[in-house]
Amino acid sequence: MNIIFKALNDPTRREILDLLKEKNLTAGEIADQFNISKPSISHHLDLLRQAGLVVSVKEGQYIYYSINTTVMDEVVKWIINLNTNKK
Repeated sequence: MNIIFKALNDPTRREILDLLKEKNLTAGEIADQFNISKPSISHHLDLLRQAGLVVSVKEGQYIYYSINTTVMDEVVKWIINLNTNKK
């Protein structure tokens, strides 16, 4: 769970997740939305993938990234469970 919170701690990674809420995107399409280098975007995508927050699928010469909502569901359940255990 620590890697998930580490991934969510960065505003650029949170913005990438916001972009992926709308539709699946390639790394290049994601990079076009930021004023940082493509290698930096690749690093952010790698951390998000390691945390299980995004998945990637290769289609031809492109890799498409999509959000993995099941991991977020687990985090929300964990947070809710923390709150209910306080009673």
